[in-house]
Amino acid sequence: MSDKSSIEWTEATWNPVTGCDRVSTGCDRCYAMVLAKRLKSMGAEKYQQDGDPRTSGPGFGVTLHPRALDVPRRWRTSRVVFVNSMSDLFHARVPVGYIRDVFDVMRETPQHTYQILTKRALRLRRVADQLEWPTNVWMGVSVENADHLDRVEHLREVPAAVRFLSCEPLLGPLDSLVLDGIGWVIAGGESGIGHRPMDPNWVRNIRDACGGAGIPFFFKQWGGRTPKAMGRELDGRLWDGMPQLAAR
Repeated sequence: MSDKSSIEWTEATWNPVTGCDRVSTGCDRCYAMVLAKRLKSMGAEKYQQDGDPRTSGPGFGVTLHPRALDVPRRWRTSRVVFVNSMSDLFHARVPVGYIRDVFDVMRETPQHTYQILTKRALRLRRVADQLEWPTNVWMGVSVENADHLDRVEHLREVPAAVRFLSCEPLLGPLDSLVLDGIGWVIAGGESGIGHRPMDPNWVRNIRDACGGAGIPFFFKQWGGRTPKAMGRELDGRLWDGMPQLAAR
C-alpha cells in the first residue's frame, strides 16, 4: 500500500500495526476491515493473519510490524501522518513496550506531525503516563454518538499537544458534548453499502459548538454509497479547520 492518503485531513498513513476488532456501533461498517479482506486476497504480506470472525475478519487479525517502524525516518519531506489507519494503537493486543517503540519514532522525527485515533480511550488513559509525549503528536478519540462521550473524558487526561475528536461516522446527536481541553473536531457521515444516514443538524450543532469555543472544525463528508458521493459542503461552504502545524 502507498503511504499517501486520500483522507482529507491528513497527508500520509503509517501502519506499524494492522488489524483490529469491533468494539462499538461505529465499527459496524469499518472500511479498514473491508480493505484488509481485499488486500489478503491480493497476497499483501501485512494482511495474511485473520481475526476472530465474531469481531474482526480475514486479513484483519492484530499484527505488529516492527520493520515498518523505520518508515517515517526514510521520508525526505515533512508530512502530516495518520498513525494506524488500519488498526488501533491502543488495542489490548498491542504491548505497551511496542507503543513506546512507536512513540520513540515519532519523537525522533519532529519534522512530521502525527495523528493517532483510538476507540479504546480507557486504555489510552491508563498507559498515557508510561509514554513520553512529543509535541508533534496529536491524540484523538472516535465518538460516534452520545453513548461514547466517556471517551472524551478519558482523552482530557492525556498530555498530548493537541487532543482531537473524530465524530465519524456520526450516528447520533452529541448535544451534551463538552469541548474543554479539546483542540480540534472532525465530523463526517458513514459511507459504503448500507450506510446509516446523518442528520445535518447533528453536524451543525458540533460546528456551532466549535465556533463558540474557538476550536477548528473539519467537515469531512456527508457519506453515501462512496465517501465522496454527497460531497463535503455544509451550508454552502467547506469547513477545513485544523490546528496550526509546526514550522515545516
